[in-house]
Amino acid sequence: MPTLWRYLWGWVVGVLLLVWVTLFLVAWYTGKHEAEEVTDGQLEAVARLWLPVVTGPTSVAPEPIGQRRSRPYVQDVAVIRWQGDALVTDTHQLAQALDVDRYPLSLGFSERVQTTPTGEVRWRVFVADEGPARVAVLMDMRHRINLARDMSFKLARAALLVLPLVAVLLWWALRRGLRPLNRLSRDVASLDVLAGQRLDQGHRFREFSSTVSAINTLVDSLQMRARREREFASDVAHELRTPLAALALQARAAQSDPSSTRLSQVEDNALRAGHILSQLLDLARAQRGGPDGSGQQAWADVALGELAERQVALHAPDGFRSGHELSLEQPKEAVIVRAQPLLLELALRNLIENALRHTPAGTQVVVAVWRQADGVGISVSDDGQRAGVPAPARPSDGLGLGLRLVTRIAEQLGASLERDTGEPPMTTRFNMIWPAPGP
Repeated sequence: MPTLWRYLWGWVVGVLLLVWVTLFLVAWYTGKHEAEEVTDGQLEAVARLWLPVVTGPTSVAPEPIGQRRSRPYVQDVAVIRWQGDALVTDTHQLAQALDVDRYPLSLGFSERVQTTPTGEVRWRVFVADEGPARVAVLMDMRHRINLARDMSFKLARAALLVLPLVAVLLWWALRRGLRPLNRLSRDVASLDVLAGQRLDQGHRFREFSSTVSAINTLVDSLQMRARREREFASDVAHELRTPLAALALQARAAQSDPSSTRLSQVEDNALRAGHILSQLLDLARAQRGGPDGSGQQAWADVALGELAERQVALHAPDGFRSGHELSLEQPKEAVIVRAQPLLLELALRNLIENALRHTPAGTQVVVAVWRQADGVGISVSDDGQRAGVPAPARPSDGLGLGLRLVTRIAEQLGASLERDTGEPPMTTRFNMIWPAPGP
């Protein structure tokens, strides 16, 4: 499987090669043109330099080339020649102005300044000799600057012609190189998560493997959540159907026989349906972040012992009225878990209420906070199924839904809900367990 990096790099290298070829052709054309201009200018400059007949220091200087030249690179060059210490040639009458009529200039390159009524003129000078003869060739520095400016403008003009081509080619290469990513984006956008669709693993590039795998994992998670929501909705409908159906039948029977017994049954079923709806409302509010439902609830460190103390104190009056013995067990050191406080409080409240509602009078209900080597947790135990204890007189009113609520909350909080028989004399125990943190 090829890599996306090599694929994109191939397109970029191809574009760079094309740009390089284009620049080479433009540079070749510009260099050839400038070389022709420079050499033709040299030919014209030398020819015009020798137009006057030079016989001595009284020679007439030629007309400056800058006033009329057929090519931009024709440079005005002056020549001064000495024979021994005698000045024999001065094409532009510069020897006296530069004070070198009797003293020849030193060999090599140098610069001299000429003072004129219009300002200073800087000359670039090159001097060579052979025997008693010495020759100095001078060029006005302004001509050199003008020549450099003219060449720079021509090169910049060529670059301005190439840059748009480079931009268009890079745009085309990037657009072509990103086609696989755009195709993957379209595949993701067209996924029907609820229908069980997944991305095809037969993609083209290796870099997409982790992305496709992560998206498929997310899709599987969303599908599992959707399946749980459907199952939960089915459970809620099942839990509500029984009390509502009984409520309708008993209300119809109470119309013909409005006895206190029938009216009491209508009230019990209405309270049972109301309790189920109250549990659902509590879960929705807790998941939205509080009683007012304003925003997602933040995670925080929760002391399980303190939470258990509050809930035991809150349910103590209900336990006294129903004839239950409600107690709390916890270690001396605080047990801290990372959780959403309202959801954890709702889960513990449901476990305690289920224990109080669905066990007979005289039952012990113990809320315990514990810490072990493999994890920490909180549990609610009762001995309602021990021998000799009569079953509760009233029917179940939402026990299954309450446990499903606690199961959902435990999953959201990163815990697990387990049921066992507990330690004697307890007969039923529900544990919310958090794994021990890693090293």
